Amino acid sequence: MGCVSSKQLKRAQGYEDPNILAKETTFSVNEVEALHELYNKISQSIIKDGLIHKEEFQLALFRNSNKKNLFADRIFDLFDLKRNGVIEFGEFVRSLNIFHPDTPMAEKIAFAFRLYDLRGTGFIEREELKEMVLAILNESELVLSDDAVEQIVDQTFKQADLNGDGKIDSEEWKAFASKNPGLLKNMTLPYLK
Repeated sequence: MGCVSSKQLKRAQGYEDPNILAKETTFSVNEVEALHELYNKISQSIIKDGLIHKEEFQLALFRNSNKKNLFADRIFDLFDLKRNGVIEFGEFVRSLNIFHPDTPMAEKIAFAFRLYDLRGTGFIEREELKEMVLAILNESELVLSDDAVEQIVDQTFKQADLNGDGKIDSEEWKAFASKNPGLLKNMTLPYLK
């Protein structure tokens, strides 16, 4: 039995071949390799185990690992495909694929729907939408009155809840997002083009 260095072990933990990841995503092999460098920086920022923990993810996104953030928590949960509390390299690349300019809009719309469906019921309910609007405003350091937030939620439901049942299903969300492309403008990282 041969010796295995700790560097090889760390690389093996959650590591996947860039060629395979490039075939499964919209990224080129070079982009996957660049993402691996980014992944290594993030995964070594707090807990040096080669995996991205929630605190490291939040630190990378928002420069703060301590502040509770619903938006960051939701994105982390959607990136953690194995639901094991950490993001491995393959999960990182597959999840970031949604932000590639060449990823079909239908996939971006579906991801945004899952982001807002906080309870995983298959519907976006008023309270879920309000929680996400407040989280996004908070992260943007924008302050709106309670009335203004209610107006945003009311207008969204007026436009999106086509059957008037008090919740937005995935088909209604698709129609709403198609009519409001600005909703998904942050779903594409233009410098990947």
